[in-house]
Amino acid sequence: MSKLPHIGTSIFTVMSKMAIDYKAINLAQGFPNFPVDERLTGIVSGIATENVHQYAPMSGNTALLDKIKQLTFSSYSRNVNPTTEILVTAGATEGIFATIQALVYRNEEVIILDPSYDCYETPIILCNAKPIRIALKDDFTPDWETIGNAINHTTKLIIINNPHNPSGRVWTEYDYNQLEKLLDSYPNLLVLSDEVYEHITFEQKHLSIHHRPKLWDRSISVSSFGKTFHITGWKIGYLIAPEPLMNEIKKVHQFLVFSVNSIAQTALAEYLNVVDVPALSSFYQQKRDYFRALIKDTKFTLLPCEGTYFQTVSYNNISTENDIDFTKRLVTDYGVATIPISAFNFNGKDTNCIRFCFAKDDATLESAAEKLMKL
Repeated sequence: MSKLPHIGTSIFTVMSKMAIDYKAINLAQGFPNFPVDERLTGIVSGIATENVHQYAPMSGNTALLDKIKQLTFSSYSRNVNPTTEILVTAGATEGIFATIQALVYRNEEVIILDPSYDCYETPIILCNAKPIRIALKDDFTPDWETIGNAINHTTKLIIINNPHNPSGRVWTEYDYNQLEKLLDSYPNLLVLSDEVYEHITFEQKHLSIHHRPKLWDRSISVSSFGKTFHITGWKIGYLIAPEPLMNEIKKVHQFLVFSVNSIAQTALAEYLNVVDVPALSSFYQQKRDYFRALIKDTKFTLLPCEGTYFQTVSYNNISTENDIDFTKRLVTDYGVATIPISAFNFNGKDTNCIRFCFAKDDATLESAAEKLMKL
């Protein structure tokens, strides 16, 4: 008897396997294919012979916690206590899982805004709680009237994702104002703010939960060094939350992973002394602009990309196929792997949109564009 009978192989695994099987260019799964900063790999090589191979402290390497505190202040002018309000996690996914397991109880409800990343629902179900799926508008912005109508006194948590995967949209001041109004109306409501692409935004700069002091006591933010520094395989992220909430999250974290990779934490603490985090936006904006220019003369309709390293497009001018069939045909007939947006919707809603990952070297993007021009 399965606790998760509806869970099968993820679309990311399916499309990546198809890319391998058909020798296609993989613009599906969200991992970069260009080299990691040589300064970071040099730091890892240098510390590998040092005494950094045993358990790190449960909450995180002390030096790294202090660097996260400094990064949060330089990015958002928010002071956080590194001892009581920060937790280094085994990737953002573990942080999300530990948060939901710690704070959500049986029969409580959790709001998920679709399309959404696929790791939110499972920990809710394992709590014997109820995920409530609310569709974003067609332009991937929040529908605050529908959200407000769905929330009641059994709603424990709303999960927000900004910048948004898969669409690349970012929140505005209006969105945060509406969120604050909801929390004013429901004093037990908490916010889980998934901000793993926080340092990858473009013309409209990232607005964070950290910019909203009114929300701090009731919010948990999720960040990802893996996404920020294109080291996704390191699986290292962190949470920021007020001490009463963090104390509960740490109880789950302690028995889930206890502590996170010691070499990675030591290396990142040193790397944060030399890396220019704000410059990452310009790096990825160049990638976005180059990819958009490469495919602008295809039959795809480019949708707004304000953040993340994903470009969403409509293929309404190309085919009437559902998006799963269309993405599979892209692999088999044209040699490019992408992700169908319906896979991010609980009800499989299909708007004939797909997602490309442009966190690739220029040669890969050029080869993919050449193939896509043949559609």
